[in-house]
Amino acid sequence: MYPNKREDVDHLILDSLSVLIQSSRWLDLQRIGDKKAEGNFLHLFYGFFIHMASLSTAQCLGSTSISSAYRRRPETKAKSLPAPPTPKPAEESSGVFPSSSSSSTAGFGNADATNALTLVEKNRIKINKEKEREARERKEEVNRKIASKKAISVILRREATKAVIEKKKGTNSKKLLPRTVLEALHERIKALRWESALKVFELLREQLWYRPNSGIYIKLIVMLGKCKQPERAHALFQNMIDEGCIVNHESYTALVSAYGRSGLFDQAFSLLNRMKNTPGCEPDVYTYSILIKSCLHVFDFDRVQSLLLDMAIQGIKPNTITYNTLIDAYGKAGRFEEMESTLMEMLNQQDCQPDVWTMNSTIRAFGSSGQIETMEKCYEKFKSAGVNPNIKTFNILLDSYGKAKSYEKMGAVMEYMQKYYYSWTVVTYNVVIDAFGRAGDLKQMEYLFRLMRSERIKPNCVTLCSLVRAYGRAGAVDKIGGVLRFIENSDVMLDIVFFNCLIDAYGRMGCLSEMREVLEMMERRGCKPDKITYSTMIKAYSRSGITSRVKELQDAVIRKEDT
Repeated sequence: MYPNKREDVDHLILDSLSVLIQSSRWLDLQRIGDKKAEGNFLHLFYGFFIHMASLSTAQCLGSTSISSAYRRRPETKAKSLPAPPTPKPAEESSGVFPSSSSSSTAGFGNADATNALTLVEKNRIKINKEKEREARERKEEVNRKIASKKAISVILRREATKAVIEKKKGTNSKKLLPRTVLEALHERIKALRWESALKVFELLREQLWYRPNSGIYIKLIVMLGKCKQPERAHALFQNMIDEGCIVNHESYTALVSAYGRSGLFDQAFSLLNRMKNTPGCEPDVYTYSILIKSCLHVFDFDRVQSLLLDMAIQGIKPNTITYNTLIDAYGKAGRFEEMESTLMEMLNQQDCQPDVWTMNSTIRAFGSSGQIETMEKCYEKFKSAGVNPNIKTFNILLDSYGKAKSYEKMGAVMEYMQKYYYSWTVVTYNVVIDAFGRAGDLKQMEYLFRLMRSERIKPNCVTLCSLVRAYGRAGAVDKIGGVLRFIENSDVMLDIVFFNCLIDAYGRMGCLSEMREVLEMMERRGCKPDKITYSTMIKAYSRSGITSRVKELQDAVIRKEDT
């Protein structure tokens, strides 16, 4: 039936190649202008050739040599295909792509390539339109946000002038974006800018979309408590009730915290009793913990014991926060027996396990008192118990080793931090700068200060105090002048502690005129001298034998005590 399989397949290959070569003329690649179509055709051509060659090999194994594949079949004549239509010249076509009529008469390559290109082009146009629409919407949202922020800024500036306060109540101030106003309020609350926060809150209440929210009131009351504004916190609490907000134990706890932070313990305990008698507002462990912390802040341990007893009567068990607060306060007060007994009581509780805060409070207590070995033992015990240290832990270790002049151990801690990629904070830099300053290594101290600034960590008052103290001990007056020039070109908020350090440094070096200039600087910055300021200046004048100035300053101290 098949006298010569190999020759039949060989002729089939040659005929197929002839068809492909003739069809290649149908593909008007120049007119389509797409190199990708040309590549697709060549890929098809080579694929077809390889496929047919493999078919020839599979069917004709063992036949004549491979050279016979190139012989033509003399007895049969391949059917000739009709000649492909001659494509129109490029200038006759209506555009870059051929018309639909010419595409339909073209071969398989022309029609498929044109359809594929048209689909890709449509998708590309659709994607571009979608991107343009999204970009336009983002731009409009940004513009609305900027406009709303500008409106808030303008309205807040108006409040500074009484003559135009009424303009704030116009229609424009009532149509601000909710998100913008709430973000502005949150930023001020977080920064403890209580005056500006209250102005934004009043602006919030004037908006057409405003609805009273107890969560916003609670955040404001907590902020006012931190800023020592208990009267305003109480006024907001009353406004919250008047506006019909839900008053729960969180609201009462926020007000208790405001009273406690300001040392108004009578009002705080009175409000605590009121909570006990108000259904749904009973105090919980967080209420007691906050009040205990306020009492411990002034070392009122008697009130703390009464609160712990009250908790036991109410059936409220201390939690980890309560125990950590007690351990930290006992450690700072040097009451190590109470601290250790509290820690043991905490360990005996099944649902109250120590954490990294417990660890930090314990090692800080022993480290600050110079008990380095005990501190190291506690550190190892906490680690073996599964408590992992954090950056605050290493800052405490660095500070303790630095004050104990254990510089080798201090270096080991820094190497450990570098090995395990603990990023330094402003506290870390302050601790290390102060340690090198105490050691008299001004070169290393200045290097760390430059490194701190290069890493965009902003120096604070503690940093500058360490520099000034070190320069004062070394008698480097010019270096202190450099610190003052840095302050002039920065926005560091200076406090009374820095000015007292500056006065002490100048007094040590006998620079009495510069010391008097510090008082003028304090007056310009609105910082009033305290007892430490005057006592430091008295020591400096006494060392220099200027008794007249000593008498004047002593009188100033007496007048300050009377006021």
